[in-house]
Amino acid sequence: MNFFSGVSHFLFDVGILSWDVLLTLSNLVRRNRRISHVTPEGHPGYGGYWPEYMPPKETDSRCSCPALNAMANHGIISRSGREISFVELGSHIRATYNFSPTFCSFVPHFAARMLKRSYSEDTFDLEELDQHGGIEHDGSLLRLDAAFQPDQSVKHVPFIEELLAAATGKDKDGNDLITTKDLSRILGKRRAVARAVNKGFSDNFFHRIFGSTNAATLVTVFGGRVDDLHSFLLHERIPESWESRIRQPYGLTLTTFNKTIVGVELGVCEQDWAEAAREAVDASHCFCLKFRPEAATYLNGTCLSSPTSNVLSALAYFALTYLMHILHITEIL
Repeated sequence: MNFFSGVSHFLFDVGILSWDVLLTLSNLVRRNRRISHVTPEGHPGYGGYWPEYMPPKETDSRCSCPALNAMANHGIISRSGREISFVELGSHIRATYNFSPTFCSFVPHFAARMLKRSYSEDTFDLEELDQHGGIEHDGSLLRLDAAFQPDQSVKHVPFIEELLAAATGKDKDGNDLITTKDLSRILGKRRAVARAVNKGFSDNFFHRIFGSTNAATLVTVFGGRVDDLHSFLLHERIPESWESRIRQPYGLTLTTFNKTIVGVELGVCEQDWAEAAREAVDASHCFCLKFRPEAATYLNGTCLSSPTSNVLSALAYFALTYLMHILHITEIL
């Protein structure tokens, strides 16, 4: 990346985040969208009528993101999952899930930068988003680590079933709901076990935030409703008559979304799952997996993330959300 490209990216991000604050404030004073009218008229899903669901073929491209896979399975984006326009992706995400225009601009731009593609001219295949160490990361909520399952489009059904069974909330009609605390608890287990059994486990601040971001969509866009998430996570299928639980007129902004993301991350405590990590290590030996030598330290809790470290991460996140792309400039000075 040259100097001018770095400056351009920085100015774009500042513009997006400034616009996002304005949209967040506007959401506070404008009336919410009516129930059954969240999906815009003229877009797939309006009135609860989604295009036909078709499971992917062997030659189709899919990724670790259920939201994008579901859009491909319904033909909202290319059913093959290939040659998807970055520009068009943003508009489809907005209409389908009611994320804000800022979110739907920032995410495809970020993906284009990660893949070193032109946002306005190039396309991508869904599987390309799963570059290990990019957006895809170890210790995720729904997938095995890439060391054990290189194809990150493959769902790990036991993880999904455990998550759905962990729901502790109830709505006014008595239906099961996954809560923020439920997500934090299961994420803590995923990270503790992955850290113990994966000799190549990698973990950093940004990957933890990506993990909490992915988890947070389940309680924002889907309202934590287990019945809906069963179809969405296990089959990557949008439920019949479904619409996003985000009813704000300008959608879920980055600023508002951050509150839920930080709430999830603050609640993660790997130390609570030290015993589960030990058991996973014992089980892994049965399959002749090489155990990470320093894992004993992790299992004693000295290297497992704690509430204190998560507080520091969350505080840093607020600052870095608005300043992270200064790094693009400083790296080339």
